[in-house]
Amino acid sequence: MLEQIKTTIQRSRDTLLSDAIGAMALMVILIVGLHLPNFS
Repeated sequence: MLEQIKTTIQRSRDTLLSDAIGAMALMVILIVGLHLPNFS
């Protein structure tokens, strides 16, 4: 199983960073959206 994970990471190395940035952006949007009612 560990070998499969290593192979997957090596094959998708160019898109892995952009996917991680996209996931972090979605988390920021979610957190900000949940805190918006507190500002009004």
